[in-house]
Parts: sequence; structure tokens; C-alpha cells
Amino acid sequence: MSKVIRISKGLDIKLLGEAEKKVTQVSSDNFALKPPDFVDVFPKLFLKEGDEVKAGTPVFFNKYRDNIILTSPVSGKVTEIRRGAKRKMLEIRIESDGKMNYEDFGKADPASLSKEKIIEKLLKSGIWAQIRQRPYSVIADPKDEPKAIFISAFNSAPLAPDYDFILDEESQAFQAGLNALGKLTSGKIHLNINNGKPCSKTFLEAKGVQINRFKGPHPAGNIGVQIYNIDPINKGDIVWYISPQAVVTVGKLFFEGKYNASRIIALTGSEVIKPQYFKVIAGTLVTDLFKNNINSGNVRYISGNVLTGSKIERDGYLGFYNDQITVIPEGDYYEFLGWSMPRINKFSFSRTFVSWLFPNKKYRLDTNLNGGQRAFVLTGEYEKVFPMNIYPMQLLKAIIVKDIDLMENLGIYEVDEEDFALCEFIDASKTEMQAIVREGLDYMRKEME
Repeated sequence: MSKVIRISKGLDIKLLGEAEKKVTQVSSDNFALKPPDFVDVFPKLFLKEGDEVKAGTPVFFNKYRDNIILTSPVSGKVTEIRRGAKRKMLEIRIESDGKMNYEDFGKADPASLSKEKIIEKLLKSGIWAQIRQRPYSVIADPKDEPKAIFISAFNSAPLAPDYDFILDEESQAFQAGLNALGKLTSGKIHLNINNGKPCSKTFLEAKGVQINRFKGPHPAGNIGVQIYNIDPINKGDIVWYISPQAVVTVGKLFFEGKYNASRIIALTGSEVIKPQYFKVIAGTLVTDLFKNNINSGNVRYISGNVLTGSKIERDGYLGFYNDQITVIPEGDYYEFLGWSMPRINKFSFSRTFVSWLFPNKKYRLDTNLNGGQRAFVLTGEYEKVFPMNIYPMQLLKAIIVKDIDLMENLGIYEVDEEDFALCEFIDASKTEMQAIVREGLDYMRKEME
């Protein structure tokens, strides 16, 4: 049996609205590719409004790495190129024709293909964008040689989807994806599972991987924490990572010969009447998921989880890397002396409220900051939820002053925004830590080029 890696620092935030384990098929007529989903991608269009596409037709490419392309998840036509300030491209909207015609990329056995042929097929289909790298958390460069590839087979974030449930019937496609990924590195493929919980045979019977077991609170499921504990990143190292459902997409490319963008997502949150799983196509319009299923009132729609997800509108679209939609109350109110009341329904990491006496209680939390911005001072609280041997506050301050040497010495190459999400959640200073970390990673990438 593989070694169990125990994570002692962290925090499980128990929320109401966990998805019931049943899957409903939802069909939508509208989809979108959102360039802001992709870090360090400057989009240039292949198409214009009114052009027809198939599933797998190239839609846009990266101006500075033109081999990185994104393709349509469905067949139909481009209905709108939506832009924002300074003509920044926000969405390429596609209306489905309901026929699902596919570009043919050819069926193939990964075992019989060279590394170059596998990369070529992944690039042409647009699926390569699912493979990202650490450091920087950008789309991987196909010219690089990663020292390892990591797959986190569980998500420890609040109300996260259960991959063991989602992929239990996808063992063939998952293994085909692993076979293809195995050609991309001379190192190991690390498949990391949650110890102590029932695990799908899709993961337990996977071949060509090293299975690692993790146990502990969130962020045990974060890829950064797993890399740190198994094969830490030093300056000059490159590690690739990919989600379990994306591995299935890779597998289906080879044994179906097409870009199958279907995925199962979890609709979660306290404001969802019947939280459950839905089978959708990537980039789907989320409105259809909400019909007669959301409580009345002012709510926040999030593509992703409550810690790291992005705010979307009710008529918004699923993010490219997201397999969860969360709906929680909007925190649009002010509590006078709210901190002085012995609240039992108010979550508190610092034991400000008596709710800490009920560790298994689930909460209906909203987006209220519960206070204003304060001085960014040393408290020692962040280290309690940050399970790496890194000083989070010192690293953040080094990023703010753009001290490259200090950032390197404090571990900038090993972290990503999501690794600071819990620190941001418990932060009394209300500092936007994830935004600071992304700014630091972008700055380091530009300086190191």
C-alpha cells in the first residue's frame, strides 16, 4: 500500500448545499469560450460573427504562442464576440445547431504514437489547454519536458464535486488519457487520492501511475500542496497538472477521434433548492441549471467554489476549468455590533462566536466581508491553514514590493492563487491575497522570460 501523506494544517468549511449524487442531463443552445479563463493568453480570432463551426473547430489562438488554440465545444455558429474595456475580448458566444457535428481528429492508440504525434493531436483539438504547468499556473508549453505530471483525484474545497462518483463509469477513457499523458514525460504520473474515503475503481485500477494517498483538511486536495509534499518545485523545474475529467477528455480524443467536451458538474450552495449533478458541455449557459431551483432573494452565482471561483451572472457561462457552480446569499447588508453577539449560526475560525463548539455544523454563509480593510499585520493565523513550509505574509509583502530575490527565496515558484484562498478567508485585514499572488506570478514570469 502506498504511503499516506497527512496534512495537519488547513480548514474544512462546512456549508449547506452539497450536491445529491444523481446526474441530470441538461441541453443548452448557447455556449461561450471566455479568454479571461486562460492566464497569459492574448486571443486572436480565427473566426468572425456568423461563421459556422463544428465541435473542435479552432476559435482563437494565443498571439504569443500560436500553437496554443482553443476550439468550439459544439457545432453551430458564432453569434457574438463580446468585448469589454479597451476592446478586451471577454466571450466568444456560440449558438448550437443541436446536431453535434465533430471535427475528425482520427482515432489512435496512444501506445502506437510518438510523443510528437500525441502533442500534435492535443494541440489541434484544443484539448492541450487543459494541461497546465507549475510554476505560474499557465497553459503548459509543449516544448518543455516536465519532471512529473500530477492529477488530483479529489477536491477538498467547500461543496466540491466528488470525482469518485463522477468518473466511476469512465475507467476506459481515463486509462486511455493516462496512456497518452505517459508519453509526455520521462518522469512519473502522480495520481493522488483521498485516503480513508471510498475510492472509485477508475482510480484504484489505473495503470502507469504512482498512486499517492492524502489525508487531512482542505487544502489537501490542492495540486500545489500535493506537489510540495511529493516532488517540490525548485527554480528551473517544471511540473504539469491536469484535472481528472480532462484526462477523460484526452482519452476520448484518442479512442473516439473527436473533441468530446461533455462533463459532469455539481450545482451546489445553500440557495439551491435541489443541489445535484448535471451532465453538460463545457462553456454552457448556466441559466438552464437554475430553472425553478434557486431560492428567491439576492444571491451570488459563482463558477467554481466559494474560495476560488469567479462571480458570474445568472445568464453567464461555465468557466473552462470549472466543474462546479455555487449559489450563496449576497452579503449586501450591514450588521451593527455584529461581532459582539454570541452567534451560533456564524462561522468563525478564531472562535469569536460560540459556533466553534459545534464542529460538524453546516452553515449558510454569504459574501459579507464582516468588517472593513485594516492594517496588514503579523498575526500568526495564516500559518495555521497554510500547510507548506512557507511564510505566507512575508511572501505577500515581497510580492507587493516586487523583490524578485526575496520572492524566490520565500517560495514563489511553489504557490498559486488557490493556495492562499484559506488565508484570504480568515484574514482580519480583508486583503485580496489571491490577486496579489497572481500579480506576483505574472511579474516573475515576465522577468524570467
